[in-house]
Amino acid sequence: MEPSPFSGHSVDTYAEGPPRQVPGFLALHRMTTMLLAERMPPNGRVLVLGAGGGLELNAFAELHPGWSFDGVDPSADMLRLAEQVVRPHAARVRLHQGYIETAPVGPFDAATSLLTFHFIPRDHRLETLKEVHRRLKPGAPFVMAHISFPQTEPERSVWIARHVAFGAPDGTDPAQQESSRRAIATKLSVLAPEEEEAILYEAGFSNVSLFYAGLSFRGWVSYAH
Repeated sequence: MEPSPFSGHSVDTYAEGPPRQVPGFLALHRMTTMLLAERMPPNGRVLVLGAGGGLELNAFAELHPGWSFDGVDPSADMLRLAEQVVRPHAARVRLHQGYIETAPVGPFDAATSLLTFHFIPRDHRLETLKEVHRRLKPGAPFVMAHISFPQTEPERSVWIARHVAFGAPDGTDPAQQESSRRAIATKLSVLAPEEEEAILYEAGFSNVSLFYAGLSFRGWVSYAH
């Protein structure tokens, strides 16, 4: 598995990024907890993969004061940031540095992975999802959302340009936007939506449903067997 892309300045400015770059960012958090709550008990336990930064952990904890959380992330810097963000809810949050193999075995009542899987190389996707599945109770919901768009040309290039244009602050230098386009094209692990759903089924999840689509981002809810 590759190291986390977040360190140094990227950690310091992280909280500014997702609300600007992800359409409906705050609504995505609310939709996620709504979908989890359909099948979770009031005192349920949630596994959060890619928890660094703490934005979704904090949102989840505020919306559901009875839930407890185990957050996993490979970046020590991002986990330190998460620790600060979730301080009001520290008694209900445990943070673990590493990848999914580092997570407690559970079993958990639910799991989430928001804005994370496009950083996971394609050849690690299936095993990562299987490890999430192993940690869930039967019937437990799993919500994931990240960048996903067609991988055939010219559609791929069009979607990359749209992604960069949406997230760019007003007045961004065109050369910087071009650099961002190259980075997305070469450094992220982006799959087509149909591939995402196929891998979820292969990992053992059922009833895979698309619940969120915001320009270049997609989100699915599925359930452990």
